[in-house]
Amino acid sequence: MTYMPTKSLHLLLALVMFAATASNGQGAAKDPPTRILFLFDASQSMFAKWQSDTKFEVAKKLLGEIVDSLQKVDNLELALRVYGHQKPYPPQDCDDTKLEVPFGRFNGYDIKKKLGTITPSGTTPIALSLQACGKDFPGRMGRNIIILITDGIEECNGDPCAVSAQLQQKGVILKPFVIGLGMNKDFAREFECVGNYYDAAEEQAFKNILGVVISQALNNTSLQVNLLDINGNPNETNVGMTLYDQFTGAIRYNFVHTMNAKGFPDTLRIDPLATYRLVVHTLPAVTLDNVKAVPGKHTAVGVDAPQGSLHLKLEGAHEYRDLKAVVRKSGDLRTLYAQSFNMVEKYIVGRYDLEILTLPRIYINDVEISQSKTTSVEIPKPGIVSIIVNNPGINDIYVERNNRLEWIHSLDEKLTRESITLQPGKYRAIYRSKNANESIFTVEKEFRVTSGSSSSVNLY
Repeated sequence: MTYMPTKSLHLLLALVMFAATASNGQGAAKDPPTRILFLFDASQSMFAKWQSDTKFEVAKKLLGEIVDSLQKVDNLELALRVYGHQKPYPPQDCDDTKLEVPFGRFNGYDIKKKLGTITPSGTTPIALSLQACGKDFPGRMGRNIIILITDGIEECNGDPCAVSAQLQQKGVILKPFVIGLGMNKDFAREFECVGNYYDAAEEQAFKNILGVVISQALNNTSLQVNLLDINGNPNETNVGMTLYDQFTGAIRYNFVHTMNAKGFPDTLRIDPLATYRLVVHTLPAVTLDNVKAVPGKHTAVGVDAPQGSLHLKLEGAHEYRDLKAVVRKSGDLRTLYAQSFNMVEKYIVGRYDLEILTLPRIYINDVEISQSKTTSVEIPKPGIVSIIVNNPGINDIYVERNNRLEWIHSLDEKLTRESITLQPGKYRAIYRSKNANESIFTVEKEFRVTSGSSSSVNLY
């Protein structure tokens, strides 16, 4: 008998080919290929009668029509692995799996021809076949997909779920598709951990499912990331974003968020087969787990990312070179960022502690960053002090605050003159020559520093 695809399947495949051709027309040189490996069950049970013919004949003919339709799809590579067809059962041969058609472009004819030479005869080594599939894909970058077509479960004491998980975690494949042909529902549940399972209870259902699976395998879909301000409006933009594979942790996509010409968050083209962890590289970063795009549809997700700005100011000429402030979230000792002075940086709305890397350090706590506003922090200009001694020695500088001394700097023991940049304040220099081996020879001198001033301190 002849098995022709339904009108809806024709339309579906036409849309798939249009989408694949359109997407590759602009980026074929950049986009890695999509690779589909058909893992085909040719075990003895596929001889079972299934509506108009045997399961094997129905699956073979419909798969042949599908690969015919894919001949014109650019940037697509196909391959065929078959199991259960080389040795008769009984006895059971659990090594019966073979890559019959390796990956190649426009090789649908080779796949159809090979299917025409196969006769179901053996057992069902699914785990072993999946493991072998991992070596069938070329090592170069690509979007690797397995479509398993079967009517039975593992018969060789393997663990298909563990093998599938291992291949996904290593980044070899995306989550496989499994199409069950007239399977017992109890058997079907065993494939839910292997991949995206589809139950083809009848011949017509298999036609439609095969078309849907191919569509999902080929088509990218669209994702819109709304970066929400404090009022829940998608007004934040111009920040980097990374999409990680939620399962494997692999980096999948990097984008710089932008608004399109109509003022809406721009549409991202992504693979709908994966679940993602979205990281928006604000300060600090914000994340959203379990991001899933709906195949063939436009999906929008919202992430709370309200931001304001911090401006660190130091007016006029000064002696600092690339002065920075360590920025931390209030009450958190971990460094978030080292911001340069006279620069403006965006932060997530909240409160922050600043450690300004002057001598002495300046600590400013609970600096509030508000939505879409710029918070300015300005510090005084420093002064310059030259410390002069007759002989090299131990020379420490202390700042005096509230009748207490705080060490801030040690001068080079090999020098007799050194200039340092200090914030305005009251200081003491405490010095002892290296040649003086008694503490009584310690020299102490108080001095003050004012903004923009230059002065000398003689310790002799």
